[in-house]
Amino acid sequence: MSSIKRNRWIVALLIALGVCVFVIGDLAVERAQALPDDTYKELQTFANVLAIVQKNYVEPVTTKQLINGAITGMLASLDPHSAYLTPDLYRDLEVETRGSFGGLGIEITIRNDVLTVVSPIEGTPAYKAGIKSGDQIVKIDNDFTKGMTLTDAVKRMRGPKGSEIRLTIHREGIPDLFTVTVTRDVIHIDSVKAKNLKDGYDYVRITTFQDGTDTDVAAALAKFRKEDHGKIKGLVLDLRDNPGGLLNQAVAIGNDFLDGGLIVYTQGRTESQQQKFFAQKKKAFEDYPMVVLVNGGSASASEIVAGALQDQRRAIIEGTQTFGKGSVQTILPLDDESALRLTTARYYTPNGRSIQAVGITPDVVVEPPAETIAALEQSGAKIDLNEEIHERDLLHHFKNGQVRRKAQPAAGGGAGASGRQSGPGAAPAPQKDVQLEKAISILEHWSKYKTDLARNDQPPPAVNASSAN
Repeated sequence: MSSIKRNRWIVALLIALGVCVFVIGDLAVERAQALPDDTYKELQTFANVLAIVQKNYVEPVTTKQLINGAITGMLASLDPHSAYLTPDLYRDLEVETRGSFGGLGIEITIRNDVLTVVSPIEGTPAYKAGIKSGDQIVKIDNDFTKGMTLTDAVKRMRGPKGSEIRLTIHREGIPDLFTVTVTRDVIHIDSVKAKNLKDGYDYVRITTFQDGTDTDVAAALAKFRKEDHGKIKGLVLDLRDNPGGLLNQAVAIGNDFLDGGLIVYTQGRTESQQQKFFAQKKKAFEDYPMVVLVNGGSASASEIVAGALQDQRRAIIEGTQTFGKGSVQTILPLDDESALRLTTARYYTPNGRSIQAVGITPDVVVEPPAETIAALEQSGAKIDLNEEIHERDLLHHFKNGQVRRKAQPAAGGGAGASGRQSGPGAAPAPQKDVQLEKAISILEHWSKYKTDLARNDQPPPAVNASSAN
């Protein structure tokens, strides 16, 4: 590459990085701020690599394709939650926060380099198909997910209503890989569901934290008070399989159940990321018995609420260890209508606990029933067991280049040697919700549980301005 072309590449890259430059002859001259010398050296290396790839790769690739891939890879190398959002993905994200979007209704992340389900959202195609928190997605249709970014995975899962997608799943406790065929739909999420339980106790389930969640919870609590002669006897707040959502909604929900005090605080590198969020002091506060249900699908905003109520001893947390996402992502729009989703801070519970990669440990641990192969049979999906993986399944594999003859069906037909297949069939008999039953029992014996917790209660450490601002 000539020196002129190389310098033009560096200019273009500096502009892409948001550096203010102008050109004198063939040289890029910085106008706003100095970059370290090693930055220019690495940018030159990048330009050289790009030129070599375009000249020598087995198939033609465009500059835009390579630059987008480089940006995607740069963000993916930071952490599982930072990502480059194309204009389409950015628009989809804006729609999601309003509770209506197209797809499967599934929250995913990268855990130990494997595409992993955080949780399915209740009532969505993924939920009805039996997808569970902790499931590892080995393949999406015919694409092996090894090395796949979150952005790529989201692209593959999006699609028109009525179209099918095949997810090959590895689930702990199940010996075989199995493939779930799910039909995409337009997802409309009612984030709050409320009902009366037995013996006069009340129940609120939050499936995700989106615009209006706090309003819906407040309406449910007002309805309970009206029905219960102005007073709530006891409440179960169900945050199981809630993947999180908007931070401001988590703070608003925490405020609904706390009489003052710290809800959460964040710490990042910039002053704007040093924030504290407090609950308001109420004139007439109801300290009714309260149990919060959590599990491995409870993440992010769910953990903020559960952590605040646990640290302030407002509620008993029951269930299993939560997901452990203790970071804050900020959406940074770019000029071409794309955006960066960038991890900018960690959040901490009132007692100063970072939940990142640890999660919330329940006060009362209650495990769900063990999984069985029979439980895979769901009315919302088709199941195919014993899936095999080949070179053609690997992400970004290049095509053969030769025309292949269509394979003839094996004698005998059927599902073939790869495994057995089952249709939708009848849904399995519903299992008892042992965690909810335990929550009701805790409410019924509230004084005992509160006394036991008080014996081990430790006052929260002070959070001063230097640590949280």
